[in-house]
Amino acid sequence: MSPLGSDPRKRKSKAKPFWERGYDGHVYWLGKAKLGKVTLHADKAAPSRYTWEASGRTGAADDLGKAKQAVETAVALADRQLDLFSS
Repeated sequence: MSPLGSDPRKRKSKAKPFWERGYDGHVYWLGKAKLGKVTLHADKAAPSRYTWEASGRTGAADDLGKAKQAVETAVALADRQLDLFSS
């Protein structure tokens, strides 16, 4: 240990996104930035049970796990995809 009290071998780990459960859905966060969300349909006659939004994309799924996976995939693709009209 150094005299200042911090261990020079420790590195700050990169922040990882996480899911937070809400009243009628789940939100995907990275720190204080909202990356995407999954909401439950209020209408019981809806064709899909869940809708998701992330990175300017939307979709629907019957399973919560599939909807969360779609949000994570959309966020990952948006992070890697280059802008069409860059300055």
